[in-house]
Amino acid sequence: MGQLDSNTFWAELSACEHFVQVYENDGAFLATLANFIHGGLARGDAAIVIATEAHREGLKALLTERGVDVSAYRRDHRYLALDAEETLARFMVNGWPDDDLFESVIQGVLRQARGMQGRNIVAFGEMVALLWARGDSGATVRLEYLWQQLCEKKLFQLFCAYPKIGFTEAPAESIARLCDLHSKVLAA
Repeated sequence: MGQLDSNTFWAELSACEHFVQVYENDGAFLATLANFIHGGLARGDAAIVIATEAHREGLKALLTERGVDVSAYRRDHRYLALDAEETLARFMVNGWPDDDLFESVIQGVLRQARGMQGRNIVAFGEMVALLWARGDSGATVRLEYLWQQLCEKKLFQLFCAYPKIGFTEAPAESIARLCDLHSKVLAA
């Protein structure tokens, strides 16, 4: 697993890259996320953001500051912003991600973003961080695995992020375990 700093030239990532950032403050995290999403949109990719309302709004504000017409991208289905809790609820069964439901839900989102043009996709998912914060480490690891499998089949770049404050028990070991599930780790 390689380490990147947050100024990485996003276009140099492979078609299927699954990377993570463990962050200490929302400002730095949102700046990294804005760089990633803006870079994808600028290349002609579609962007999928599955995040909390606060992070969706923060990202939208940063993109707007950079001159991105988020509404236009939404109308063109090149920017899909979904609520993390609502999306998670669509495929969780008894506290565990259901493989078939996950694939159905997320593949539907991917199809919508790709459109008839078959656009490349950059995606951000915060559902794993929600599970982790609840103490559902097994479900978190399983969801990361499902994302990785889908990423390899459908070839898209996937960015995950976890707030460092969510690592309470043996934080160094927990962070290392989560980082091992990703192809790259972004500096906080």
